[in-house]
Formats: sequence, C-alpha cells, structure tokens
Amino acid sequence: MADIKVIIPAINEGDSIGLVVSEIPDHVSEIVVVDNGSSDDTIANAKKAGATVITENRKGYGFACLKGLNYISERSKTPDIIVFIDGDYSDYPEELDKIVAPILENDIDFVVGARKKSLREPGSMTPQQVFGNQLATFLMRLFFRSKFTDLGPFRAIKYEKLKELKMQDTTYGWTVEMQLKILKKKMSYIEVPVRYKQRIGVSKVSGTVKGTIFAGIKILGWIFKYSLK
Repeated sequence: MADIKVIIPAINEGDSIGLVVSEIPDHVSEIVVVDNGSSDDTIANAKKAGATVITENRKGYGFACLKGLNYISERSKTPDIIVFIDGDYSDYPEELDKIVAPILENDIDFVVGARKKSLREPGSMTPQQVFGNQLATFLMRLFFRSKFTDLGPFRAIKYEKLKELKMQDTTYGWTVEMQLKILKKKMSYIEVPVRYKQRIGVSKVSGTVKGTIFAGIKILGWIFKYSLK
C-alpha cells in the first residue's frame, strides 16, 4: 500500500481543523497540520483529532507548506504521495481517495481537485475567486496549452516529483507555481471533479480586499514570469 501523508496549512481554523483531520481516511500514514501563527485553539484541536502539529511563525500559505515538506523530508521514511488540503472544511476530506486514485491506478504524477460549478455549494466561492481562477487558467491555456480549469487547494502529487519542482513561493502563489512547474517539466497531470462547500470562518485571502488583490498579483506574476522563460 502506498504511503500517503497529508499537509494542512492552518491559521485560526480552530472551529474546523478537527473536522478536517477526523474525516481524512484512516489509511493515511500521517496528517501534518502546520500552524501559521494561530491565536485560537487550532493547535489543541488538531492534536486532539490525531494530527502531528508543527509551527511556522512566518505568515504565508507557502511558508506553511514548505515547513510541512521540510518536516517530512527529515523523517527516516519518506512517503510515496503528498496530499494538500485546506483547514477550513470547504473541501470534503473523505474525497482524498478520489484525488490519489489516478496516481495509484494510472501512474499520474499530479492531481488537482477541480471545484466544478455543478458540485459547488452556492456561495462557496466568491465572485473574485471564480474570476481569478478563470483568468489564471485561461492564461495558462494561452501560454502553456494547459488543460487546468482550477487552482484548487485539494491536490495530490508523487513525493519524488514534488521534490523536483523545488517549490519557492511563500504566500498565495503556491498553488499556481506548482501547476506551472508541472507544465514546464512536462509531468503528467489530471483534474478530478470534487465537491466544495462554504468554509467555516472567514478566508484570509478572498475574505479581505488586501488578500484578494495580493493573491491576484502573485498568481498573475508567476504566470507571466514563466511565459517569458
């Protein structure tokens, strides 16, 4: 059986993190919650649900993901597959098996959970999120002949392939950086439609004007940077 580890970046997700951790399938070997400076009970609730909790005080989604990867790389036994999922309970953790299936069954390198409109709960994505995804994936099709339709946070990748990507982004550009590098390195990928519901709590990105603008700039910046290479 493949060794699967899950990384969950989290900041002030005390009301949701326990639900996310507890609903991840039992065959996952380890769930790593990376606390990004929470002031609530995120850490306590994650531990209570059975997760390994580490901390990254430098604020940023990418910083948290990189800290989780560094923790995993230092273990004596590294996994076959890494899964990323947000800690806000907007995804359905039990769909992890759908996300990893193309890797296990068809040897695909990377899978992203695509939040199809027909499977989204009304209001689960803000208008700016929908527009940003459409713009980013349109530009990726234009510049790289990509087939991506979403930058969804629920994703799985072979651990060895992830190491090859040499991820760098420390903030909101993490997801698009990963997908652009998949395209540039001609790794195999596929999207799997997933359900999506309204998150618990307020988004640190789409829930604020500053977060929305900054995320948009980061995402477009990565796309144009790679289009010029």
